[in-house]
Amino acid sequence: MRLTPLLLIPLIAAVAASPARAQLRLADALRAADTRAVANRVAAGDRSARDAQAIAPLHGILPSARVEASIVRTDDPIGAFGTELRQRRIAQADFDPSRLNFPAPVTNYGGGLVLELPLLNADAWIARTATMRGASAARASESWTRLSTRADVVRAFYGAVLATERVTTLDAAVRAARAHVRDAESLARNGVVTPSDAMLADVKAGELEADLIGARADAALARRGLAVLIGGDGNSSVEPAGTIPAAAALRAFAAADTIIAPEARADVDAARLGAEASSADVLRTRALLLPRLNAFARTDWNDPGRLFAGERNWTAGVMASWSPFSGASELAEQRGAQARAAGARAMADGATANARLESERTLSDLRVALGRLAIAEHSAAQGMDAHRIVGRRYDGGLATVVELLDAAAAEVHTATALAKARYDVVVALASRRLALGLDPGAVALLESPASNRPTSEDVPR
Repeated sequence: MRLTPLLLIPLIAAVAASPARAQLRLADALRAADTRAVANRVAAGDRSARDAQAIAPLHGILPSARVEASIVRTDDPIGAFGTELRQRRIAQADFDPSRLNFPAPVTNYGGGLVLELPLLNADAWIARTATMRGASAARASESWTRLSTRADVVRAFYGAVLATERVTTLDAAVRAARAHVRDAESLARNGVVTPSDAMLADVKAGELEADLIGARADAALARRGLAVLIGGDGNSSVEPAGTIPAAAALRAFAAADTIIAPEARADVDAARLGAEASSADVLRTRALLLPRLNAFARTDWNDPGRLFAGERNWTAGVMASWSPFSGASELAEQRGAQARAAGARAMADGATANARLESERTLSDLRVALGRLAIAEHSAAQGMDAHRIVGRRYDGGLATVVELLDAAAAEVHTATALAKARYDVVVALASRRLALGLDPGAVALLESPASNRPTSEDVPR
């Protein structure tokens, strides 16, 4: 009896199986992560907060208007006389000394319209520049978080696919191994082989079963991890659709990705804009020592009985102010801003250097992954041929069942190693695109049927 070529079993099972639940394509997982992934939602919240901060300096730039209303009752001599004067109710009798010293309580309903117009507030204008650049940095950081999350989704998606393929392969291997164990036990009862052969065959089958138990647990965790990554809770699970792309499709995709020009990375832009924002904030702290010039105008109503009644009066003016020293608080703020600017410049330099290094590293990783893929293809072909040869020897009585199961286990190992090598190339492609500032989710193009169709490279003969 011979084992069915183990590398073909996952392909047959994938075609024949009817999934119990809807399967998720990589493109759908990427779309879900864009809006629901925790990291993306956090980055979006930070970007919204930074956008809101950019509005705050407008208080020292744009005009402001407000409405005032008050009700006051007083017998304070100055307050009472001033209130009646504002109400235009002063008469000759009000100048009586006894009445001035001991006035009766006076009630005033005050209403006012106030317009304030900033004319020259240098710190507000510079703060506006700093916060705008900070908001731009937050948007760039959000973009980088989204790209990084898409790379994580690619890894998690095909990691779940790889885990599922390993379960399928091991499950077929266990079934075949158990069939061989039953044959060995029958032959042992008939005295054709020794009982130790049957026992060793059972041990080998048990090793495969133990691997299958671990593979099933890994696959379940991989599916749950993918669900959490794209925004699900810890109890949810998703079923990834398809298989790991074929070797030929991976090589074609990699050939294009090794010659594309890098784009400006969003994380580098975020660090640069953050440094610019910090430098502008240093200028803002220096501008705190400059004079300010503001204009205002107001209209007031004062009446003893109701709001916004009585005679109207107005006031307008321009006010200049200068605080050359405020108890050293401005010096502390300036030094703090300078320290933050130095740190931001260091981060920008580090981001630029890291981007260059990652570009070179990911190119090296991609080349290594492609080299290992070629080796894994050769090993898988050798493993299948070796299993075929031992199977023929076993059919002819020239090999023991233990040798047959060893050959089957070697084929399982090389088959799963080939799937892992293809997965490593997918991951290297996603990392390479991320390092170049491109969308790692572009590997979803490999989901096309032509890309996933097995070739002679993926099914060795």
